[in-house]
Amino acid sequence: MNTVRTTDEESTGARKVAVVTGAGSGIGRAVAVELLTAGWSVALAGRRPEPLAQTAAAAPAGRGTPLTVRADVSRPEDVAALFGAVRDRFGRLDLLFNNAGTFGPGGVPVEELPYEAWRHVVDTNLNGAFLCAQAAYRQMKEQDPQGGRIINNGSISAHTPRPHSVAYTATKHALTGLTKSLSLDGRPYGIAVGQIDIGNAATDMTAGMQTGALQANGETAPEPVMDVADVARTVRHMAELPLEANVQFATVLATAMPYVGRG
Repeated sequence: MNTVRTTDEESTGARKVAVVTGAGSGIGRAVAVELLTAGWSVALAGRRPEPLAQTAAAAPAGRGTPLTVRADVSRPEDVAALFGAVRDRFGRLDLLFNNAGTFGPGGVPVEELPYEAWRHVVDTNLNGAFLCAQAAYRQMKEQDPQGGRIINNGSISAHTPRPHSVAYTATKHALTGLTKSLSLDGRPYGIAVGQIDIGNAATDMTAGMQTGALQANGETAPEPVMDVADVARTVRHMAELPLEANVQFATVLATAMPYVGRG
């Protein structure tokens, strides 16, 4: 794990502190910039330093300098170092946006999916989410004042699968169980846990959907997408609720995407 500590003359003061994983692109970048714009102190985490630097550069001037940490969320030692760096820099943690994830190999039938590919998706989407939530939970429980919020990035696939998506869909269904269990266990400590299930946000990962995505009937059809900024605003709304209130599950999707009635 590599940590980039940049000079920030502003004290975090009353600023809320957030960790965003998978912050180098897509939804993670959009949420990080939204929080920075709203005055949060943000730690950007991801596997590649260059995209994290690009996210940091997209932050509006005068809103504080984010902490940039190279971390692979599937590695316990990287996760421990990430949250240690956040504690050292900011002194507390108010929000974890558990966003890092991978689709894995797309369009591979279950009988042809290599175990190594299955394991990679599970390690990133489920084990990584658990490791980050566990580290955040420990810090939120121990800090004074106690408490904080965890928002897990689920998916429409936490409810309804696409064809040939067994690893991704299984991990996203499991993430719903993780969310519920963390939410229950966090109650005594003021730790609120919710999940946002996102469908067809316009990012590099979903670019192919506009030209054609495999449907349940075997046809390939283009699908509508929505602006990723709409997702970021939804996460910010969830994040800025008082800890006495919680959005347990939110679904935000392109209005006309094939979800209701999929299959």
